[in-house]
Amino acid sequence: MIPSSTGSPMSDDTSLELPFLHRRNPHQTQATDRHLEWLQRHRELAAVVSGSTYTGWDITELASLVYPESSVEDLALAADLMGFYFLFDDQLDGPLGRRPDQVALVCERLTAIVHGARPAGTSPAERAFADLWRRSTRGMSPRWTARAAYNWEFYFACHPAEAASRNIGQPPDREGYLTLRRGTAAMETIFDMIERLGRFEVPQHVLHHPLLRQLRQLAADIPSFTNDVRSYAQEAQRGDVANLVMIVQRDRCCSAEEACAVVWDEAQRMADRFCELRDQLPELCHWMALDPAQQLAAQRYADGMALWLAGYLRWESRTRRYHHG
Repeated sequence: MIPSSTGSPMSDDTSLELPFLHRRNPHQTQATDRHLEWLQRHRELAAVVSGSTYTGWDITELASLVYPESSVEDLALAADLMGFYFLFDDQLDGPLGRRPDQVALVCERLTAIVHGARPAGTSPAERAFADLWRRSTRGMSPRWTARAAYNWEFYFACHPAEAASRNIGQPPDREGYLTLRRGTAAMETIFDMIERLGRFEVPQHVLHHPLLRQLRQLAADIPSFTNDVRSYAQEAQRGDVANLVMIVQRDRCCSAEEACAVVWDEAQRMADRFCELRDQLPELCHWMALDPAQQLAAQRYADGMALWLAGYLRWESRTRRYHHG
């Protein structure tokens, strides 16, 4: 879920301007206890980083901010999912992350789980993900489950390509980078959980309407842009090249500082566009002749993306995953 390295040229207090505020889930403390129990059960997965490092990431704070209306049980599931995204990503930061053939094997086994396979029992990531998939699909329709399975497959399938890109040694073109980033950021799986944690489903003709698809793409891309700015310094230091700031810097022949400003400004324009489209939702509901239940589902989904944006940006600006000190 947009995982990347630490290091930022931005002030910790810098964030995008949004007309809606973040909120914190009142069940955060209880969810934290449950998340720690989950980490203990899956301690081999969690061993990729030290306990103090993981604590500094404030994973349950993130879950609390992006899903502020969830129950204790559902918030704990959200925190466990957030933990999995970051811990799995960090497993690929080492030598394994430069071996696309090996990454492909790992990701194929994980993908098989969403298609009904039982985990082999030898991989900490497989055991953890099987638990998360089982809990995530509980009570959801076959249609939602099929969509979620596809989105997880897209997420896992992009990691071998990312591993290959690390061996190329030069920034990719912008469109190729964004295509890959939209997979490895896992945002479609994140937005599926808006429905799961809210215990509702958006009708398919609403979910795939151009307005909702635009909202979803903007809400997915904005955090990737801001994250590339915040993670630029550390990624440049260790020789990573898959970062939008580096692509802008190369294409415009400008300084890193100027490139960061360009990417940040683009993220702000996307946030402004997200708000404009969200304001059009009532009109869409009218012209689509949605009944009250369908209207409510559409509004809850759009609001869920707004809450996710506000919460994530708040967390990103403060977490020690992206900031030292």
